[in-house]
Amino acid sequence: METLMVDRIHSSLRLFMHRNAVFLCERLCAQFPSETNVQLLATCYLHNNQPYASYHILKGKKLPESRYLFAMSCFRMNLLREAEDTLCPVNEPNIEVPSGATGHYLLGVIYRCTGRMSAAAEQFTQALTLDPLLWAAYEELCILGVAEDADECFSEATALRLQQEHTSTSALEKSNFANENRILSSSLPSSLGDIIPKQMKQLHANNTAEVPVYPHVRAAALHVQNSTTSNIAQFDTPSPTASQTSSIVPPPLFRNVHAYQNTISGDAPAKQKANGANQPLRRKYLDEARLKKVSGRLFNQSNDSMPRRSARLSRDTTINSNSNSNISQFGGNGTDHSSGSRYEVIDEMWTDNVPATSSSVSTTEGRFFEQYKAERIMSQDSKVAIGIRELLGLLRTLGEGFRLSCLFKCQEALEVFRKLPESQFNTGWVLCQVGKAYFELVDYLEADHYFELAHRLSPCTLDGMDIYSTVLYHLNAEMRLSYLAQELISIDRLSPQAWCAMGNCFALRKDHETALKNFQRAVQLDSRFAYAHTLCGHEYSALEDYENSLKFYRCALQVDERHYNAWYGLGVVYLRQEKFEFAEHHFRRAFQINPRSSVLMCYLGMALHSLKRNEEALEMMEKSIAADKKNPLPKYQKASILSGLQKYTDALEELEQLKEIAPHESSVYALMGKIHKQLNILDKAVFCFGIALDLKPPAADLAIIKSAMEKVHLPDELMDDDL
Repeated sequence: METLMVDRIHSSLRLFMHRNAVFLCERLCAQFPSETNVQLLATCYLHNNQPYASYHILKGKKLPESRYLFAMSCFRMNLLREAEDTLCPVNEPNIEVPSGATGHYLLGVIYRCTGRMSAAAEQFTQALTLDPLLWAAYEELCILGVAEDADECFSEATALRLQQEHTSTSALEKSNFANENRILSSSLPSSLGDIIPKQMKQLHANNTAEVPVYPHVRAAALHVQNSTTSNIAQFDTPSPTASQTSSIVPPPLFRNVHAYQNTISGDAPAKQKANGANQPLRRKYLDEARLKKVSGRLFNQSNDSMPRRSARLSRDTTINSNSNSNISQFGGNGTDHSSGSRYEVIDEMWTDNVPATSSSVSTTEGRFFEQYKAERIMSQDSKVAIGIRELLGLLRTLGEGFRLSCLFKCQEALEVFRKLPESQFNTGWVLCQVGKAYFELVDYLEADHYFELAHRLSPCTLDGMDIYSTVLYHLNAEMRLSYLAQELISIDRLSPQAWCAMGNCFALRKDHETALKNFQRAVQLDSRFAYAHTLCGHEYSALEDYENSLKFYRCALQVDERHYNAWYGLGVVYLRQEKFEFAEHHFRRAFQINPRSSVLMCYLGMALHSLKRNEEALEMMEKSIAADKKNPLPKYQKASILSGLQKYTDALEELEQLKEIAPHESSVYALMGKIHKQLNILDKAVFCFGIALDLKPPAADLAIIKSAMEKVHLPDELMDDDL
């Protein structure tokens, strides 16, 4: 009963019938209240999204598997301290973390959630050491920015280790299987004299079966129940028909072929008696669970012949049609018997505990079979080795690309991802990673292209769709962004990515309050989603609510310390509040995380300029321009710094170049007008101010430009220094 219930519970879990699994497992624990069954019930509760129930039944359990399940329940209930104490008790420092690699991984996630990044990295590294194929651990190390090169992690040494582990595991399973068979064989009688003929009637009337081409196809004898007079059942074979008979002598048999020889000669009873006393039973009886195939063929002496289907057993055997003859000793030496033979083929390639006798296997045939067996094992091992190397090669490419992407070495990451085969490259995960790389390179058109491909190939994959919505926001694609938001909401309205897309849609319409509500909904759904906190901070900053803006940026950093967008947001707030030291500190932290961002370099230069560190500011602007020549902001800021240093000619050169990049930017012409006023070229100053007004500047800049244009003929000391 217990075995049946456990089997049905596992079947229900495999088929996602979680409620059914919970019900059956509760009955199981009521009837058989062992800790193993309690663990199974806890697993059912976790699958059914009931971590509190799992927590209740596992509290106080000490077995490793129980501790792991209890820690997982605590983690899903956000009881991080209790989960940590369960995995790594303070009063038992030498106790091992349960469940091996997965236990270390869970402990690492707990450490990361509580801000202990170095301890988290140690646990992820330990998990990856125990299981090199645990991709989630390597992914976490990449997110923390401390992952080693994928070539080192998924190296040739790792492949050899996995191959050795697979070989040792296979050898252990084979040894256990052989031991089970040896135990079963030891309980059988040493002769066939006690077998009851009546019990052989359970075999099908026609037991003629095809002999397999290769000996690795297992054929096992049936295991039957004990009876009152005998503990084993006999197989009864009906007499062969005329069409089944042949006069050709039996072929030599391999080591895995045993024959029941039926003789009618005068010395048959003596031979049977002698063999009943001296020769042990060679056949193996397996459990019904291990039953694979029973194969045999009836032969009789005749002038006609029937060819065998096996390529190896290519000749026919003979058998006498007398169905009343007695069962004799095992034959199989390939010689001609006047009385005929009855054979049953049993494959023994899975075990070596039944030795071959000189009467059944010749030396040449034994060597051939051993050679075939060794070649087959070597072939299997070579296939396993090739498979391991192919898998590690794939993980090596994916891991290196993801590692470089997390380090914001986006161009190198793109080159690695392009090395993937087409079947792997054209998947949702890879295309999203490529889209993110282009997003960080501020190439929004390419990012849009790859995100659109990813969404088309895998429309129900939501990871990365928050970044996709931000790409559409920067491209001012309002209609497409609105459609994407509605589509994501219809797929999963409980995902934070869907509400981030909806918030970006309203932010593009300048409806910051509605956008803020959508971003807050994303935070409510997943408080560990750092980007949702950052977007809330952006909206509060747009509403000039700097206090709440700082609060949400800090929440984002509590979730992910390497989320450079939050550091950037804090710097912008402090820059607007004219707290330039704080602004410089936060911009520099963001720059340390993403040292290739042209935008971060530019804002760091602006903070340095505000601190009157103009040489450092100019150097940072040069780096920003070199990082992204299409970015107009660092060129404008450089011209502004040069103007402040009274290097008007150099400033005008920068602005002339900037006109080619941003010909419709009113602030460029306004700054040029100011510089011409400083150079006392008043007609050009008026001309530049007029163009700035024609380009319809923002309302805040409109009044400043008009005032500067009206005062162009006044002395410099009477002009406002607002531009």
